Amino acid sequence: HMVDCVLYFEGEQAMGYRILRAAKNRFGSTNEIGVFEMDEEGLREVPNPSEMLLSGRPLNAPGTCVACAMEGTRPVLAEVQVLVSRTSFNVPRRTSNGFDFNRANLLLAVTEKRGGQNISMCDAYVNVIGGLYLDEPAADLALVLAVASSHRDTPIDAKTLAIGEVGLTGEVRSVTAMQQRLTEAARLGFTRCIVPRHSTKQLLVPEGMELIRVRNIREAIEMAL
Repeated sequence: HMVDCVLYFEGEQAMGYRILRAAKNRFGSTNEIGVFEMDEEGLREVPNPSEMLLSGRPLNAPGTCVACAMEGTRPVLAEVQVLVSRTSFNVPRRTSNGFDFNRANLLLAVTEKRGGQNISMCDAYVNVIGGLYLDEPAADLALVLAVASSHRDTPIDAKTLAIGEVGLTGEVRSVTAMQQRLTEAARLGFTRCIVPRHSTKQLLVPEGMELIRVRNIREAIEMAL
């Protein structure tokens, strides 16, 4: 046995913080991350990554929605931004940073076909703020809503987030660890959460938070915008 642990030190070059992620760990979970910030005294741990990732978030700006991903056992809130604009090319340009490119293209197609957004001749640029990489389906709904928000040029309320997986027929499906995600969102002051209608009736809704249960992305878009 040659290797017990493989760690990656990730992050955008221009950002002041880094993410330590385990790709292999013989003695523990590979799903945990550590977030560190560089200051004048060197690297220091960031105990609250969600608050850091959402700092400086623009208010009342179209094309942005907050998602909640699970990094191991830790819920992390992240901002998904999308810019949709009329293309000047024969084939629209699509780029993605911090979100799987193929998954983003799939969700763009579902948003047009099932969500009623005419974006076939639009460029679409997807970005996850802070250098975080969202690779779980729970962030699907946030991306769809950010696309619709940018296309309609209508902002989503700053205290609203979205959690849910999106299928090819436009349905919104439940995801794991929903209770932990809602608790983290409420702790950071979010008051509305758009969630799947199914499998969420037994949740304990945090005080001061309203759950908006939807069956598909068309309902979610209308409720968010």
